[in-house]
Amino acid sequence: MSTPPRTDKLKLGAFFHPTGNHVAAWLHPQTQIDAGTNFAHYVEMAGIAERGKFDLMFLADAVATRDGNLEALSRWPQYMNFLDPLTLLAGLTAVTTHLGLVATATTSYNEPYQIARRLASFDHMTGGRVGWNVVTSANTSEAYNFGRDEHYAHGERYDRAEEFVEVVKGLWDSYDDGAFVRDRETGRYFKPEALHFLRHQGEHFKVRGPLHIERSPQGHPVIAQASASAVGTELAGRIAEIVFTPLHSLAQGQQIYQQLKDLAVKNGRTPDDIKIMPGLNAIVGRTEAEAQEKHAALQALIHPDVGRELLQNALRGMDLSPYRDDEPFPDEVVAGLIAQDRRRYEHMLAGKPTVREIYQKFAGARGQRTLIGSPTQVADDIEYWFANRAVDGFLIQPADAPGGLDDFVTLVVPELQRRGLFRTEYEGRTLRENLGLRRPPSRYA
Repeated sequence: MSTPPRTDKLKLGAFFHPTGNHVAAWLHPQTQIDAGTNFAHYVEMAGIAERGKFDLMFLADAVATRDGNLEALSRWPQYMNFLDPLTLLAGLTAVTTHLGLVATATTSYNEPYQIARRLASFDHMTGGRVGWNVVTSANTSEAYNFGRDEHYAHGERYDRAEEFVEVVKGLWDSYDDGAFVRDRETGRYFKPEALHFLRHQGEHFKVRGPLHIERSPQGHPVIAQASASAVGTELAGRIAEIVFTPLHSLAQGQQIYQQLKDLAVKNGRTPDDIKIMPGLNAIVGRTEAEAQEKHAALQALIHPDVGRELLQNALRGMDLSPYRDDEPFPDEVVAGLIAQDRRRYEHMLAGKPTVREIYQKFAGARGQRTLIGSPTQVADDIEYWFANRAVDGFLIQPADAPGGLDDFVTLVVPELQRRGLFRTEYEGRTLRENLGLRRPPSRYA
């Protein structure tokens, strides 16, 4: 039985790594070298994404600098000097009109009331364009900044995250829709029966509530998640409305796409309540040769120390000192890594690449899929994945910024629009409306 053609539109987000997704992008002469703390740079990036009719922009976060080889880290700016994403999101509310604004906030080192209040505030400020990327933190050194000697165990992190999200959603429902009548004639500002105390007592949190802000335009800001682990996938099926999971083959994409849609249904939701938008490291040129030249120029800037440090992080702290750059890992090491996490490592280690080839591949995409080509080639690939139900859209991760994002918007977006795959104008007022997500009713409705 053939699959019916899709009638929905492709979704697109833009991942705002400060200087770009490529680990050596900051060395490229056309990137904004001080991007991490340059607000005007983010304003420019948001403007490019909005010109391209993107659904959203996405800001990652860590609440610690990287630990490791300081000589290598001195050549790699990520997470060493950058703005707080929630503060940055607040600034961008005033200079955008339609673009969704999605920022990361960890459930491991925040409190639910703080996050609920800030995100509800931003949702009001934007008229309903805010999303929250839920993370549990992976960097062990983050614990040291919050009075802990070690990070939460993996299972505990996710248990805490699920309870955290449920508390936040409960606080967002503190007032019913329409609770604030603001009636000068009767002297009644709000309906007392429309105010609800959460009175949550759980394993990790005790929160009375209520939140002192009315229900936001979206009801709840959109919830995103990026985890690729088994427990993370299960959690996504329960809470996530956007999933930014890495996917490297169409078959893998179709499998995980269906798994996440099925998990949503299993948890009392519908398949349309969750949008699958993997990262895509798209490098576009007017011709394939031009795109390959752009990629090669960035690859040539990777310092070996940085490449090895990046790979060591990707391999969860594995000691690389016994292995030389121009030799592949021994078969038993490859087998052990794949047994540990097939989805994470199989694509990285396929074909017995050398250590240098592995870190060069990883440095360009940060674990996501790289796509290099002309506008037609890139659009063909995107259409193929979308039409074959491996994705609902993509989180575009430009290799260099702002140029890489501008290339995609200028060259690829018009081709997607010409094919009828992507909007020519925003459909709705809120991020939910543009993504095709329903507005959740209050739990007290």
